[in-house]
Amino acid sequence: MKIATFNINGIKARVTALTDWLDEAQPDVVLCQEIKSVDEAFPREPFDERGYNVETHGQKGFNGVAILSKHPLEDVMRGLPGDETDEQARWIEATVVGEHDALRLCGLYLPNGNPAPGPKYDYKLAWMERLEARARALLAAEMPAMMAGDYNVIPQPEDVHDPKAWEDDALYLPQTRAAFHRVVNLGFTDAFRVRNAAPAQYTFWDYQANAWPRNKGIRIDHMLLSPQAADMLVDCRIDKEIRDRDKPSDHVPVWVELDL
Repeated sequence: MKIATFNINGIKARVTALTDWLDEAQPDVVLCQEIKSVDEAFPREPFDERGYNVETHGQKGFNGVAILSKHPLEDVMRGLPGDETDEQARWIEATVVGEHDALRLCGLYLPNGNPAPGPKYDYKLAWMERLEARARALLAAEMPAMMAGDYNVIPQPEDVHDPKAWEDDALYLPQTRAAFHRVVNLGFTDAFRVRNAAPAQYTFWDYQANAWPRNKGIRIDHMLLSPQAADMLVDCRIDKEIRDRDKPSDHVPVWVELDL
């Protein structure tokens, strides 16, 4: 089963970009972030036509996550547990059933946190504490699970074109990276790094300052696999080339193939 994560930076602006990539890549499941649309306004028809079931957790103008799946989705849950007052649409999860096994899919859009320090960074760190708690619960369930999406975290120096330039950014601050590694160290596998250890493998290039032509990127879109899911890993890659197309998102898809 081929499962992708893709921050599309506005579903209405990127429908064509997304469907063109779907037609080429043929993923079974896509976890989307920054749909920037309420659920009722999500353009479902192009995905219905391609055989995708659509589940959304939207928000007007900001954030928003979705799952597109050619397989039925069961037990859909919206919102990251741990704070009933949190109204930001950043988490969706569901179970997808393959030929041999089932997988708990969690799609996330982790807060950016800038400027740091400040309330936005406090929210980011608190959200990451809730993420760690949810990760522990997923592991305790002992079923294959994946948490994938735009983490807004640069894990290591090799994941950024110029570490020095990002030292004071919320995506790269020591507290941010420590919170991310606490989750990974529970027993999750960074699927891409298992398959590709080379530096300068990025998933995001800013629209400004010729970041894409100069390859001034960062790797912030991650797919973390529970031990049971990691045992099923066949491959994981970044579809970098689509960043060079017309009206692209500033992110590109990352996908895994799991023997499900």
